Amino acid sequence: MPPSPQGDERTSRTPLLEIVVPARNEERRLPGGLLQLCAKLAQMPFPTAVIVVDNNSTDTTADIIRNWPESEVPVRLVQCAIPGKGAAVRAGLLVTKAPLVGFCDADMATDLEAITVAVGLLLGGERVVIGSRAHAFSEVENRHSRVRELGAVGFRALARRLVRGVSDTQCGFKFFDGRLAREVAARLRTPGFAFDVELLARCAAAGAQAMEIPIQWRDMPGSRFSPARHSAGIVLELGRIWLRLHAESHGVVRPAWEHAPDPVGSP
Repeated sequence: MPPSPQGDERTSRTPLLEIVVPARNEERRLPGGLLQLCAKLAQMPFPTAVIVVDNNSTDTTADIIRNWPESEVPVRLVQCAIPGKGAAVRAGLLVTKAPLVGFCDADMATDLEAITVAVGLLLGGERVVIGSRAHAFSEVENRHSRVRELGAVGFRALARRLVRGVSDTQCGFKFFDGRLAREVAARLRTPGFAFDVELLARCAAAGAQAMEIPIQWRDMPGSRFSPARHSAGIVLELGRIWLRLHAESHGVVRPAWEHAPDPVGSP
């Protein structure tokens, strides 16, 4: 079915809001998640768009986006050659052009009604708005193992040394002033799961403290994170982030991913 006249008008205008969705081997969860996201964005009173970043998938993730039907919410494919969620989010943020941008996970674990709240705060002058599972008014359905919960406690203790005043750095629901997001993403150098910490630390260094908002969050099956496989690497990433930010505060360091392949490619 061709887009409606309203859809034609919305897609021909520059979006006010672009949302990045990082995806690696998400052929099962992505279609349902995108349907939810596009349905929510279609309710917004201004043009919106979605950017899905395929992070070296070996399944049909990229084909799902290539064949996504046209609608009043355009869905665009970007490919990222550097492995890691942080690299994928960075690639997506760098190709945005909208005044407001954000990213969320392919599983849509955060209830998307929070988008309305985040956008309202950004339009009201906030520069960084993030979902927080630790907020007193959040509703969290958590099926994590005890081992993973203990690991999360340890991670948060370390993350607070780098990002003060933020209780949940890792919720995959973050929205920004677009110019700030692109400036910070250009300097982001953490490709793995701990990238959120560097992202928020750099925003704070730029004078933009994150505002945490309550969310409804469900623990969705199919998470890529494994305490056994990733915990040691995340601790190392946090150490590198601290060293990098400390070094930058005392001098000049090489720019993000210098001499690395361009993480943004055409589909």
